[in-house]
Order: sequence, then structure tokens, then C-alpha cells
Amino acid sequence: MTRLVTILLVSLLEMIPSGQTFLRQLQPRDSILVADQIEYGVRIDGVAPGTVIGLPDIKSVANDTLVLVREWKLDSLAAGRRLRPKALRRWVGRGKPIALEASVVLAPFEEGTYHLPDLPAVKSTGERVDTLLFAGQEMEVKTMPVDTSTFEINDIKGQMVYPVTVGELVPYAAGILAAVLLTLFVVWFLRKKSSGGAAAASDDPAHIVALRELDKYRSDRYWAPERQKAFYSGVTDTLKTYIDARFGVDAPEMTTAELFDALKGEKELAPGLYAEVRELFERADFVKFAKYTASDEDNSKVLPVAVRFVTSTYQTEIDKEAAQ
Repeated sequence: MTRLVTILLVSLLEMIPSGQTFLRQLQPRDSILVADQIEYGVRIDGVAPGTVIGLPDIKSVANDTLVLVREWKLDSLAAGRRLRPKALRRWVGRGKPIALEASVVLAPFEEGTYHLPDLPAVKSTGERVDTLLFAGQEMEVKTMPVDTSTFEINDIKGQMVYPVTVGELVPYAAGILAAVLLTLFVVWFLRKKSSGGAAAASDDPAHIVALRELDKYRSDRYWAPERQKAFYSGVTDTLKTYIDARFGVDAPEMTTAELFDALKGEKELAPGLYAEVRELFERADFVKFAKYTASDEDNSKVLPVAVRFVTSTYQTEIDKEAAQ
């Protein structure tokens, strides 16, 4: 496989004239303009496998007005086309010579005539070393001519606006309509669901609703220390809702002391039951607000006291209605 080596110095002895360099525009047009990128290089034909090619240091050519954009790049050619690595290995493996193109990319930044230097190259086959010389070229760089007699500075043109068609509006209108209909359906469904639940709840007597809620806490799993707060909160909140419906006392908005001051005059409450329920609420306050952990014995009394309170006060109401 061909080994390509770039070297900085080239022997100047026994120069062999080998033609002219090539000059190609990377942006093809009829003239070279300021800031155009130009590919400048040489073509070496008949490079046999095992040949070493040496190229000069091109940095000395560059300056403020002629910028070196890309250093040497080597391309392998055969049968008039560039070879990719796989095709190159196959071609060289057959012992066939190839052509090499070595080029740099330059960019002029000032108009005028540039004298590009001759390019020497060393070609070594192991038995023979030749120094090839390629003649440099002149490059004429131009700028875009401006007619100062007719040139006028104009404002930047505004963005062109095209009229909106009905076909463009239809997808947006359909999307907005679908979103509105979906929102209305969701609102209607939620209202229907909430009103249906409220109606079902209002159809049941207060004591039935309270007993149903209390039944959810019939498990000793709520006695675990980490679940006691939810246990006592659920039971006392259920009793407050029942007291509100049964006695007309705004229990959910009251503290424990305010609540039992309001219930103190209720004749339906037996003194013993009143004391038990108050003790239940006070213990619940300790559990909820003072991080108190109740014992299993205290926890086992919670639901019986709550259920007895509901059934006792409801039975008193039934007896009162029957007497009337």
C-alpha cells in the first residue's frame, strides 16, 4: 500500500520540470472574487506502489492578504476518478500505478494579481529519488464593481406578507372547536358526577352516612403509630360532620373545647357518653398535634364510643318523633 509522507524540506538538486500546477475554484464562476476559496496544487502521475511523496511547507506562501484555509490534502485517482480507501487498496494490490493530487486551499482578501510560487515535490521509489518541479501560476482577483454614479442606499425591504387562505384557517378552527367541545364535555361530566354523588349522599340519613364512614376504620392496621393520625382524624371528622347535621352545630369549624361547650346543654347526650366522646376528641388532638402515640387499649375504644354516640343520639331523635 502506498505510504504518503509530508516533509518540510525538498531537495533543490536535479529539478525535473513536470508541468504546471492546477488552480481550481471551490465556488466555480467566471472570475475569482475576494474571499473566494481556491484549491492550488499538483498532479503526479504514475505513482507505483511503495512510492514515497514529499511536499514543501506551504505556510510561507500565506500572509495577511492570502490566507491558508487548508493545508495539504492528498487524493488518489485512477481511470479518471477518485479512489475511496477500499478501492485504492484493491487497485494497489494489483500492482497498478495511480495518480496523486496534492492541494491546499487558499483565500485571497485583496484584489489584484497574485504570483503563486512554483511547487517542488520529492518522489522516492527506494532505488531512485526525483525532485519534480511544477510551475506556479498567476491569479487575478477582482471585486464586485459598484456604479457610484447610480448607486443609492436603500432601506431593508420588509418581509413579504401573503394573504391567508381559508384552507390554511380550517385546521386551526377545527382544532379550537374540538378543544372547546372537549372542555365542555369534561365540565358537564364532572358536574353530573358530583351532583349525582351529592344527591345520593343527601338521600341517606346523617347517621347512616356516619356509620358507613366509621365502618371504614374497623381494622387494627390503623393502630400502627405511623397511621394513628389518619385514624383519629378520620373518626373525629366523621363525628363532626354528623354533629353538624344532627345538632346544627358548626362542628367542623370549631376546636374541641368550643365544640363540647356547644354540646354541653344537649339533653340527648347522657353525661357518661358526653365524657367518653370528649375524651376521644382530646386524645385525637394529642395524636394529631402533639405526636402522641396512643396505646392499643385506647385505640380499641375509639370506634365503639363513636358508634355508640351516633346510634344513641339518633335513637333519641326517633323517640322524640314517636312521642310527637
